[in-house]
Amino acid sequence: MNWKARASNSVARTMATALIVMVAALAASPVTGDQAKDALEAQQLVEKAKLTVESFAADQATGKAVRDLIKKAKGVYIAPEVLRGAFIVGASGGSGVVLIRDDKGRWNGPAFYTIGEASFGFQAGADKSEVVLLIMSDRGVSSMLASSVKLGADASVAAGPVGAGSSAETANLSADILSFSRQKGLFAGVSLDGAVMGKRDGLNEAYYRKDDVTPTEILIKGSPASSRKEAAALKAEISKLAAAK
Repeated sequence: MNWKARASNSVARTMATALIVMVAALAASPVTGDQAKDALEAQQLVEKAKLTVESFAADQATGKAVRDLIKKAKGVYIAPEVLRGAFIVGASGGSGVVLIRDDKGRWNGPAFYTIGEASFGFQAGADKSEVVLLIMSDRGVSSMLASSVKLGADASVAAGPVGAGSSAETANLSADILSFSRQKGLFAGVSLDGAVMGKRDGLNEAYYRKDDVTPTEILIKGSPASSRKEAAALKAEISKLAAAK
């Protein structure tokens, strides 16, 4: 083989190697564009949700009730920021995360949902609120697996107990969902009757890097949720509350 042939073969091998490396790099590269934006928003929601859980659990007005009731809850929805009059438009201001407890006591999720309604019964002057929903029944869990759910129709909802002496014994345990709301540092029991929740497909797909991932896969089957280490701190906080005496 003359030197020209050897050089040609060497170039061909180099080009083939470069192509393989490029394809591997593209396959391993992170999502870009809208997916990257959605993935970042999803992770920020997870981090904010942890802080919301901590603030509700520590508050004197509602902490005992939340700590007592989450032991019995089958799931939880945490919205770090819900704006006054927020409708479901995919905006982060009305978004939150859902986690569902499996039969072994492990929390699957998070799955991402919006929540919106014309009025949440905000106090005068309040522009936004943190919301925690405790899902108390199988019907409540099933409703969360749909594309959208109207609270009060698809699942009954009642205000959680708030104030001195509030506890699980004072809650309306016949409701599928119990709601707590924090507005400008003040806690209140708001029923959210008529509010609508809808899944955020873009955030779910970006967070789990899987097209068409469903709430059932995330919340019931626990896949691909188990691979998301970024949610470990949120799950640990919820698990700590559920195990507290």
